[in-house]
Amino acid sequence: MLAIVHSRASIGVSAPPVTVEVHLSGGLPALSIVGLPETGVRESKERVRSALLNAGFEFPARRITINLAPADLPKEGGRFDLPIALGILAASGQIPVDRLGQWEFVGELSLDGALRPLKGVLPAVLAARRDGRALLVPQANAGEAALASHDDVLASAHLLAVCEHLCERARLVPLARTLLAQESGQDEKVPDLSDVRGQSVPRRALEVAAAGNHNLLFFGPPGTGKSMLASRLPGILPGLSDEDAMEVASVHSVAGMPEGHCAWRRPPFRAPHHTASAVAMVGGGSSPRPGEISLAHRGVLFLDELPEFERRVLEVLREPMETGEIVISRAARQVSFPARFQVVGAMNPCPCGYSGHPAIECQCTPQQVLRYRSKISGPLLDRFDLHVEVPVQSGEVLMQQGGDGESSVDVRERVARARARQAARHGLNSSLSGRELHRVCPLDIHGERLLTGAMEKLGLSARALHRILRVARTLADLDGSEIPAQKHLVEALGYRQLDRQQGRNTLVSS
Repeated sequence: MLAIVHSRASIGVSAPPVTVEVHLSGGLPALSIVGLPETGVRESKERVRSALLNAGFEFPARRITINLAPADLPKEGGRFDLPIALGILAASGQIPVDRLGQWEFVGELSLDGALRPLKGVLPAVLAARRDGRALLVPQANAGEAALASHDDVLASAHLLAVCEHLCERARLVPLARTLLAQESGQDEKVPDLSDVRGQSVPRRALEVAAAGNHNLLFFGPPGTGKSMLASRLPGILPGLSDEDAMEVASVHSVAGMPEGHCAWRRPPFRAPHHTASAVAMVGGGSSPRPGEISLAHRGVLFLDELPEFERRVLEVLREPMETGEIVISRAARQVSFPARFQVVGAMNPCPCGYSGHPAIECQCTPQQVLRYRSKISGPLLDRFDLHVEVPVQSGEVLMQQGGDGESSVDVRERVARARARQAARHGLNSSLSGRELHRVCPLDIHGERLLTGAMEKLGLSARALHRILRVARTLADLDGSEIPAQKHLVEALGYRQLDRQQGRNTLVSS
């Protein structure tokens, strides 16, 4: 007797189909699994045997062959326990075979037949719908699966309930689509920009970065508010679209953190410690999992104390900052994760932190300062659109009662309007190609002379020039201008404070 059950594997953020074929034949009782199963899949035969017996079913005393097709696709984990158990029951005539074709099944079985939760359920829901089938998932994954449910997802806590449904004795109710949080993408827990005292230029730079999705680097002495400003960026970002929110939720699902870590339609904010390894940053492992840059997809990656990160950790960020994805290659497979994130960095000007401080003398030698700053390579620095100093504020400013600036809600409204202009034109300014940039950012003769002179005096690269033009385009969008004016170019140049003539070795602002 042959039974066929449909399931899904998990490869990166994709869920390729897997057909579980179960065949019962004569001979000595045995169970073999073929089709490139890894250890977790090979061990499923013991879990399935105990689950069937403890649930009151008969385990066939026959030769059982289980094929997981396609045979060249690696299978791992316990997600195939449920389809294997159902295939054995159908092949042995204990449940009907004809109803298996309209469903797909994923789930790990405990020894008593209960269904345990899995990683990567959300991509499986989306993939099953594209193939015209509904999906049955463990009850513990119901909240995650409900994000994408269109009345085509079932959830069950036990193997018996699944069999009762297939035998039409007790029907499972399809999950209704739900949201994890309000669709505004914001809540009162996000720090507000009105808490910041003074710092008008960094506040403006933060708004520009939010409006155009630009990478931003803050530098200045300790305690001036660099981290405080960076933590306010999520509060001024508009909520994600449904499509982007589903991408973010899929990455978190694969990482095993589907709920609570990233509320629905709120851009994620990741702040890894400076001791993080390159693998923790970009993802990897023998079975590749997403790293911090993928968990920050469509959101913000905040790197505090930027020069304290190992240089090789920082250098691995360069390619995904340009391409928006990370490809992890292993001997048996190649996995791609999305990584379209916005980087915000913060750093001190020197090891002691007080270079350029108006009241505290720096204790560092020139060699120490040079060694500290050289941890950030020129190519990486080029990928930051804005370099902004966060200066020391006077006691009078800091002692003001209440914030002296706009709230995050007011700034977010302007950011949303600027992004709407970009969406109507081409997309976010940070993703403009060279050809698109010259089309949407035409310059008059005065603007061309200004940028030509800046390139010669500051030694700007072509990448830095393009980033200046993108920032100028964002400034024009914030002002509601059709084309960037000279004032926008001047302001954009002013945000390249580490590109001064001695830019790679000094942190002097103009």
